[in-house]
Amino acid sequence: MDVRQLAALVAIADHGSFSAAARALYTVQSNVSGHIAKLERELGVVLVDRTTGSVTEPGARVVERARRVLHELDDITADMASIDAEVAGDVRIGVIGTTARWLMPRLLSAIDEEHPRVHIVATEGSTSSLVPNVIAGRLSAAVVHLPVDDPELQIDPLFAEDLVVVAHRSHPLSEAASIDLTALRDVPLLLPPPGAALRRVLDRAAAAAGVTLRAQAEIDGVRLLASLAFDGYGVAIVPATAVPRRSDADYRCLSLPELPRRVVAWVRRRRPAPTAAVHAVESTLRHVIEMGATDQPGVHLAPAALPAHRSA
Repeated sequence: MDVRQLAALVAIADHGSFSAAARALYTVQSNVSGHIAKLERELGVVLVDRTTGSVTEPGARVVERARRVLHELDDITADMASIDAEVAGDVRIGVIGTTARWLMPRLLSAIDEEHPRVHIVATEGSTSSLVPNVIAGRLSAAVVHLPVDDPELQIDPLFAEDLVVVAHRSHPLSEAASIDLTALRDVPLLLPPPGAALRRVLDRAAAAAGVTLRAQAEIDGVRLLASLAFDGYGVAIVPATAVPRRSDADYRCLSLPELPRRVVAWVRRRRPAPTAAVHAVESTLRHVIEMGATDQPGVHLAPAALPAHRSA
């Protein structure tokens, strides 16, 4: 098999047909068909259903590995180009939405200034969706919240953040600066669905305080939870980074000291070693966090707030 065959199969998976794959690869359909036919003969399986243009189950397995091979080849080229020269290359990163809100604009600006030949391809998602993509090699790294535990991953904490109560200023709770969990005993709340990481944290803390949280509605998505609370549809408990700084806001943030802080971390595969471009993005990201944490209430960088780093 060769790289052109793998690229053709990935293009079909991404674009849904031989003709669309040919356009994406700037070639003709007969070339794509020839590459797939040769690959199928070599592997002894049907990779693409000619009727629908979609990849078969064996084809999907090959596509997953082919993506990793193609990304590794791109990374080799970028790494060699960065020797004794300006760091260059694509870095595919995932970011959880709440952190992306305040961090990505700063990171992109800093990368443009410090490493203009580094190209970031960013994907927003939940920790549960981003981590498998890092393990599979579809992402170079990701910014996620802990806990994450996988022997294939290098996990390095970035910062810890408070969990805060968001209430519209018309709500009785908004008159307080800080409350405890017992104050929420009879308050209908906008909560994540059962099983979600944040919901597990909240339920454990509530149980320790002898409180059962009441769900007004269950919302899958922290940013949506926060938005609904901002607009007065209910009271929510969200990470501090989900709350923008606004002097004219119609909502109030209340501290809830009984809740543990959420730790946000940078995760990447242990092997192969990260490229120079990935190293540059991680270094820039840490600098951006260090400089921006003072402007983001509820974010903590002190070593005591973070678990020990895991070495590669």
